[in-house]
Amino acid sequence: MSETRTALARSDAPAEQGRPPGLPAEPEAAIAIAGVWKTFRLPHDRPYTLKQRIIHPRQSRAATKLHALKDVSFDVWTGEFFGIIGRNGSGKSTLLKCLAGIYEPDRGSIEEAGRVSPFIELGVGFNPELTARDNIVVNAALLGMPRSEALERFPEIISFAELEQFVDLKLKNYSSGMQVRLGFSAAIQSEAEIYLVDEVLAVGDARFQEKCFDVFRSMKREGKTVVYVTHDLATVERFCDRALLLERGEVAAIGEPRYVVRTYRQHDIEEARGKNERGRAMDAGRWGDGTAEIVEAWFEDSEGNRQDVLAQGERVCMRARIRFAAPMESPIFGVIVRNERADDVLVTNTMYDGIETGSFQAGEEACYTLCFEVLFADGAYSASPAVAYQDAQRFADWREDLLTFSVRSDRYSGGVVDLPHRASVERGGGAG
Repeated sequence: MSETRTALARSDAPAEQGRPPGLPAEPEAAIAIAGVWKTFRLPHDRPYTLKQRIIHPRQSRAATKLHALKDVSFDVWTGEFFGIIGRNGSGKSTLLKCLAGIYEPDRGSIEEAGRVSPFIELGVGFNPELTARDNIVVNAALLGMPRSEALERFPEIISFAELEQFVDLKLKNYSSGMQVRLGFSAAIQSEAEIYLVDEVLAVGDARFQEKCFDVFRSMKREGKTVVYVTHDLATVERFCDRALLLERGEVAAIGEPRYVVRTYRQHDIEEARGKNERGRAMDAGRWGDGTAEIVEAWFEDSEGNRQDVLAQGERVCMRARIRFAAPMESPIFGVIVRNERADDVLVTNTMYDGIETGSFQAGEEACYTLCFEVLFADGAYSASPAVAYQDAQRFADWREDLLTFSVRSDRYSGGVVDLPHRASVERGGGAG
């Protein structure tokens, strides 16, 4: 069945997709995708010359089929900010290009209600030998915008991109971030009902990214629809009404962003645990002389149950079981906890805590326990436990990222930690 791309009147979502708050009981579908498949043919050894084709006539036929999308079905509602997440190679960009009409699905249908504006590989088509002004005029012509209108909007485009000082500079002298900012500023001038965004906000500082999201909020207020493909899970929870998780080209979860992100992280944890059980992945991040061995480590909730997902504000304990292969005097037990940006959010050990650990003989075991209240911000984390000698310079065993876990909260704060606090507002200047 070939792809169908038509305007929609109305479509009802299956119950499992859910509906974001604020939409009517029967919202209109801006995009309806039904049973979409996309397969690529990957040649094993492609002949590049006529001689090779004659000598090896069957060589070009040998190929592997890659199913980038497999029976994908879902709806996106009008006015919705819809996120799509997944690992590299999961089919996110392929799906977005199918929505943009760049790829034709092999099977299934895609129906879209309104004009589509893709924010995919911004700046493609810009001429590096031309200035920003000339490129904007050319880009506007491709979008069907008259030259006079493009020149009229040019100051606004340059101002939004924050490139006023580089107007007369050729684009070949722009950084990649400057080019993306210019491309984004030009793209938002197009009038459309559906906007497709593929990780374009990854370039630029936090302030510019926030400006981009302000644009999307404005689009949403105007009833526009945004489909946002990203690796940034925090922005999905912060801005999206719903989200979809793709795994190996299939829909693994769809619904409320917090639920979908939690599913994604849980799958990551399960895969990491599977790799560890098969004796892979962590060996490269381990060192020490082997006098002691960290056999296992885990987190427990207040009831003593092992957990990989910790609720913000609860009291938990990390425990590590250590076995000694040789005598060791006053070993130091410690751990480093890092967030997904690799920031050290907790660094501690028994020396800092003033704990005398004593002496251990070969064959003995110890359990290092660290209990604390979870004040980390919502996100993914890793824990690296270690056993060191009493000089704190030599290690018996260090297990880099031995534990992976996530922290769940009711809100996204954007900080490293989310400290309990109390705030108030009073009229006037307050107490003198």
